[in-house]
Amino acid sequence: MEDFLFVSFILVFLGILLFRVFEKGYIAFFNKPLYIHFYPFPKKITRAQRAILKNEFVFYQKLPRKEKRYFEYRVADFIDEYEFVAKEGVEITDQVKVLIAATSTMLTFGMKNYLFDVFERIIIYPHEYYSTVNEVYHKGEFNPRVKALVFSWKDFLDGFRIDNDNHNLGLHEFAHALNFQAMKSNNSSMIIFSDMFKEILQDIQHPPNAKRLMESDYFRIYAYTNKFEFLAVVLEHFFETPSQFKLEFPELYHKVELMINFKGGR
Repeated sequence: MEDFLFVSFILVFLGILLFRVFEKGYIAFFNKPLYIHFYPFPKKITRAQRAILKNEFVFYQKLPRKEKRYFEYRVADFIDEYEFVAKEGVEITDQVKVLIAATSTMLTFGMKNYLFDVFERIIIYPHEYYSTVNEVYHKGEFNPRVKALVFSWKDFLDGFRIDNDNHNLGLHEFAHALNFQAMKSNNSSMIIFSDMFKEILQDIQHPPNAKRLMESDYFRIYAYTNKFEFLAVVLEHFFETPSQFKLEFPELYHKVELMINFKGGR
């Protein structure tokens, strides 16, 4: 019996090892994960939470029925994974949890690995909040030192409800967290993300590309603060005005699609 268990363990170990080697080869060749959605024990959201997605989250509304179920599972998993912390009288309602979880899910929907290790809690203020660290008011931030994402709920909703102005606080801060996650993790999704982001940065450093970007008024000037802000702003544009993005910068648009493994324009 002990010999059987030992042989079984070795076979499982070798199977996992071979799968990882094969998956790395697949990623190197196709630049995408071997699979995205596999949930042997799927979680479910409540009827009230599903109603919030149906009524308030356009991205979810446009998904096919099967992908809606995947999206719901990931929203439920996100809500279970992280602590939501209320500040200054904010009430943590289903709407707060679902819209924040759905924003993260939208950004990572093309990735096999979709949860974050770089934060543990999400802190919600009713409006802009004062930071004692740098003595300025913030609308939102990703703070890896305390492993937290922080949002002004008013500004989160403003960015979410006006869905074609290329200002989306939730997407912006989750993009910062995703970039930091990519620097700390070597799973398949983060390898693809990091490799494509490096390629994008190399492309935009070429003088003709840099000149065209700077002369265009499509990306707001804040995008050129540094590479991290560029990424966050680009991802806001990718989800909010995909048709215009694709028209103005088709090559960059395609590389963003590859970076997050998701076809835009839905």
